[in-house]
Amino acid sequence: MTPDQIQRMHEVVEHLSAYAENLEKGWKVETTDGEVKLVMMSQNLPHTTNMDAFREQIKAQTPGISAVNDTDMADPVTGLEKVPDLMAFPTEDVDPQAESVDPRAVLLVVEIVSKSNPKNDLVTKLEDYPRMGVPLYVVVDPRNGTITVHSEPKDGPDGLKYRCSVPYAFGDTVPAGRWSFDTRGLVRYR
Repeated sequence: MTPDQIQRMHEVVEHLSAYAENLEKGWKVETTDGEVKLVMMSQNLPHTTNMDAFREQIKAQTPGISAVNDTDMADPVTGLEKVPDLMAFPTEDVDPQAESVDPRAVLLVVEIVSKSNPKNDLVTKLEDYPRMGVPLYVVVDPRNGTITVHSEPKDGPDGLKYRCSVPYAFGDTVPAGRWSFDTRGLVRYR
């Protein structure tokens, strides 16, 4: 995308974001390859419980690292915008008054797969996060009790992709970068 196209998409996102704030439930705006999507943020108890488990472990294991959820992440390079379930970044590297986080400051993104739209986490974000410069992408799937750690973004014939994907099951100790996650307390969907 050209800088003008990125700027125009950013303007559309700002307009839709203002509209989304006035809707009944939590809606957020995300972009992928020139498409702007209005995404409903509907979190159930298993989703929130699993996200909290990861956030608490990030904070306990790495002082000086912020672990925030449902915060806008906008990439000035690609023009892509996402709202990760959870992201971790060095606190000092991000302006606390910024409207969004630059993904190139992010160390880790954790997504809890949605019951209603699993493709967004399993396909779309798996393609977009390496392009945005996110070095580690952890996908937690409460539908089947699995966790996959995607790492080592590398450029190839199909563009920037994660070179390494390691599967785990709920209950495993999951290494991801500087973290080691105890997943015994994770909750599956009914």
